Amino acid sequence: MPASSMRPATYSNRQIWLIAYPILISLLMEQMIGMTDTAFLGRVGEVELGASAIAGVFYMVIFMVAFGFSIGAQILMARRNGEQAYCEIGRLFYHGIYFQVALAAVMFLLSYFLSPLILERIISSPQVCRAAEYYLHWRVVGAFFSFSAVIFRAFFLATTQTRTLTLNSIVMVLSNVVFNYLLIFGNFGFPALGIAGAAIGSSLAEGVSLLFFIIYTRRRIDCPKYGLDKAARFCMGTLKRMLDVSFWTMVQNFFSLSTWFLFFLYIEHLGERALAVTNIVRSVSGILFMVMMAFASTCGSLVSNTIGGGHAHEVPGLIRQHIRLAYLFVLPLALLFALFPDLVLSIYTDIPDLRQASVHSLWVMCAAYLVLVPANVYFQAVSGTGNTRTALLLEMLTLVVYTTYITYIILYLKLDVALCWTAEAVYAVFILLFCMYYIRHGKWMLKQI
Repeated sequence: MPASSMRPATYSNRQIWLIAYPILISLLMEQMIGMTDTAFLGRVGEVELGASAIAGVFYMVIFMVAFGFSIGAQILMARRNGEQAYCEIGRLFYHGIYFQVALAAVMFLLSYFLSPLILERIISSPQVCRAAEYYLHWRVVGAFFSFSAVIFRAFFLATTQTRTLTLNSIVMVLSNVVFNYLLIFGNFGFPALGIAGAAIGSSLAEGVSLLFFIIYTRRRIDCPKYGLDKAARFCMGTLKRMLDVSFWTMVQNFFSLSTWFLFFLYIEHLGERALAVTNIVRSVSGILFMVMMAFASTCGSLVSNTIGGGHAHEVPGLIRQHIRLAYLFVLPLALLFALFPDLVLSIYTDIPDLRQASVHSLWVMCAAYLVLVPANVYFQAVSGTGNTRTALLLEMLTLVVYTTYITYIILYLKLDVALCWTAEAVYAVFILLFCMYYIRHGKWMLKQI
């Protein structure tokens, strides 16, 4: 949808849906990258399935630093879009690309040399550790593609031209399915690479995704309007302004995913079966999470556009509107998963005992979304106001509670893996309370970015 059509102070459900549904499709398609890896590796073995879970989350910790920068870039571009200062968007876009390329090189080198040392000290199973190292060795190559691709994603979200994300995601998922089919099992004369094939396939799919964004933007977007027709000269002042907003989202994303990684490490100490169960449930949860995040991301972008348009008083109602719409889609899906667990779990593994062991965890995870939906919408709204330092503070307070909780119930009490998943609800309750209080009583309307 063109940005010019999104000027009213309030948004109808239809307008929100027209922005959110391409995000929803794109996020679901991105989730299918992980689903594809899990579905293929679930037919290779439990060790590979568990190793891909730990290595995958380890990679996500790296990726979310870059994604955090893109959120800050998106907030700034959305604010300029709301102010109709379109040419400034291009300057922000190119500085985002410059930064992400440099960050990808740094993260690649750090991961390449340090990740084996880290994994050997935190994973108790030698078999899982070796498989995780092998996976990560190839997976981190994708950083050179994915870090730049998220800046394109930020641009399309900020300017509410979200349909592009759907096309890109379909191309990426289809590429990943083909690469996995060829490289994991060695079909059509390709070598059977197992878990390494899954990592290589995902990295190649991210490369295809970036290439699509570049070609589409050059051919279909009004580049002169947004200042994209020529690369902006590097300016440290511009990058500093971006980092003033983005740095806090980068730190927030890093710590948020680091505690999620910690959750997987704790579960790994409960055994390979518990880790395999957690990886499967994580993949199923990803479907609900992406549906939820489609509306949460839309809310964050529209909050920034709304404030930029001078209608900050509309923000609380806009948040409630997004929560209602998110519930409308998330809760029926969660109920479907809870009622037919074996059907859902059979997508990820053909091992009957593993499916049965995953049912209770699946139920707990589905129930947690009653609180996760409003929690994430409110949190994205706080970020959308531009108060990313406050968002980081609220997240850190919540993560202290979350880390304390998982340490107690997993390492100390060694509870069943299903009960460990209650940590998601604990996280959601606290972040929701903190964000609601801030939106109602904070001074976010005065924030200038």
